[in-house]
Amino acid sequence: MSDKRNIRLLVVDDERFMRMQVRQVLLREGYDIIEAESGQQAIEQFDLQRPDLVLMDGLMPDMDGFECCKRLRERPGGERVPILMITGLDDRASIDQAFAAGAEDFVTKPVHWDVLRHRIRRAIERAQLLDRLELANRELGRLAGIDQLTQLANRRSFDQVLAREWRRGGRNGLTLSLVLIDLDYFKRYNDSLGHLEGDGCLQRVAAALAGMLRRPADLVARFGGEEFAIILPETDSDGAQRIAAQVVEAIQALAIPHPDAPLGRVSVSVGCGTTIPNPRLAPSRLFAAADEALYEAKHAGRNGFRASEVRQIAEPG
Repeated sequence: MSDKRNIRLLVVDDERFMRMQVRQVLLREGYDIIEAESGQQAIEQFDLQRPDLVLMDGLMPDMDGFECCKRLRERPGGERVPILMITGLDDRASIDQAFAAGAEDFVTKPVHWDVLRHRIRRAIERAQLLDRLELANRELGRLAGIDQLTQLANRRSFDQVLAREWRRGGRNGLTLSLVLIDLDYFKRYNDSLGHLEGDGCLQRVAAALAGMLRRPADLVARFGGEEFAIILPETDSDGAQRIAAQVVEAIQALAIPHPDAPLGRVSVSVGCGTTIPNPRLAPSRLFAAADEALYEAKHAGRNGFRASEVRQIAEPG
């Protein structure tokens, strides 16, 4: 268990002498102690102090410990904090009531102090373990959506976000734009300089693209080998074309030498597609339009962009 001096316990009991006894025992264990003498005060201290564990008397006037426990569970973050009930009631109905209210454990009066210490330690260790597992799972989820080479969103994340924004745009009548980016003559780059240099080039391009976006809802992803994509919710065709022009200029500004390209440096071709999504159709229609615009940009000589509004997405009839 981590340093107890960093662990804060909230002791809730309307009896001052009982609070004093609990405080003395737990201070010797090295915990930081907060006290509350009523259920309402416990809720206020919980919101203010964010304790790591709550030790709650079951029988208190006005708001008993069972009701207070239930209300603490409804507070932001309250579902994560262990709550131990202490009461003179040891009948089955009271125990069931404590657990139904959200208590993690139950100690009866008169308190056996060694039992209480062990149960507090066990509850905190369990909460810490759950926190570590949650962080690990969150990190695994994040890594599952990240391209390891470029640290951008990967194809999986791209597909998920595009589908989500397609549904949202269709529900609310919001414009959605997609920008596809392809490095020009990238096979020649790898053939001339090797794949390690190619990886470094992709990383520099990815960093430039990631640095361009300012809105939290926008997503830049590595779509394929040398292909990138930007999802732009609530962005019309003019806005998408401004982003496309900035992409072309940003990659030009990197001035990455390309010995086997007409310009002598790395450049990109960009295609934009824009529409108001039709929820009856798939987002692949928007992708097809952006891909067609990308093909036109390449056919026009590369190092530039073309745009398409998806007029063909209409009500089926």
